[in-house]
Amino acid sequence: MTTKKKPVLLVLLLCGLAGGSGAKKGAEARRGKVETTDRAAPVLWRDPADIQSRNLFYGAGGASHEPHGRFTFVKEDLDGSNPKFTVTDADGMKWKVKLGTEARPETAASRLLWAVGFSSDEDYFISRLRVDGITTPLHRGWKMRMRDGSFPDVRLKREPKQREKLGNWRWRDNPFTGTRELNGLRVLMALINNWDLKDSNTAILRDKYGEDGSTEVVYEVSDLGASFGATGLDMEHQKEKGNLNRYRHSQFITSIRANEVSFATPSRPTILAIFNPHEFFSRMGLRRIGRGIPRSDARWMGQLLGRLSDQQIRDIFSAAGYSPKEVDGFTQVLEQRITRLNRLEED
Repeated sequence: MTTKKKPVLLVLLLCGLAGGSGAKKGAEARRGKVETTDRAAPVLWRDPADIQSRNLFYGAGGASHEPHGRFTFVKEDLDGSNPKFTVTDADGMKWKVKLGTEARPETAASRLLWAVGFSSDEDYFISRLRVDGITTPLHRGWKMRMRDGSFPDVRLKREPKQREKLGNWRWRDNPFTGTRELNGLRVLMALINNWDLKDSNTAILRDKYGEDGSTEVVYEVSDLGASFGATGLDMEHQKEKGNLNRYRHSQFITSIRANEVSFATPSRPTILAIFNPHEFFSRMGLRRIGRGIPRSDARWMGQLLGRLSDQQIRDIFSAAGYSPKEVDGFTQVLEQRITRLNRLEED
């Protein structure tokens, strides 16, 4: 009798954990709730009226904000799973340097989000970064250095003083829940296979602009590094992100119903990930982000993306340091997916 009950109890326990919010009760979810005193309405999306003329090689920051000159080390950042540290450039501007497999896909993804009206960081990719002032070995990423002491294949994120992070927002509960704009963002995450949609990878930002010091509160996806690869977490970390073969052979749309469409991203983690139970079950809950999106909202996002030229899409991947062959491949897959979104009306 006892031996028969154990498997049943185990299954019930696993199902209960998998069906949760995707975070420890009260942990990550609580971090997402931020109260602000700003009078301005929160902003998630702006109409990109000039979408056809946007320069996607340079992205949101444009050529004028491109980092240049000598870089000086400020401090190491031990948050997250990727090696990071802060530097200043010749103009005194602060930049967050990210090393590893996320540098390329994050640079590309930031440009695509900005192209269709969502807020994104000013990211730039540099194939070789030399940094002055590092007096002791870094805790992470030190072995990635080249023989000449430079760091290869890095992403630099501009960190202007007038931009302040207030906290994180929650995919499940935020001021935009149920809106076309949030649903469009969900579609966009599936389009680029960004599976790492934890609430901790979002940001609520206070942007100060104008001579009068006026501000706006902006909601954005702040970490896009897990894009353009697999649809979910697996055990081959080098192949999950920015991997053309994985991206090309991954599923995009899983089901189409009368009024809604569901996407493959985020997908369930591979079974091997169960050896890290918290990681496995928290990610099981993220699958809802790609499910049950109104078809009209998915078509709307497809129409916006359809206004991008072939050259603009190529620029997205060229700016991220991909080879010409990879640029061709990523462009082809992305354009096929955009066409698929625009054909939803015909299905």
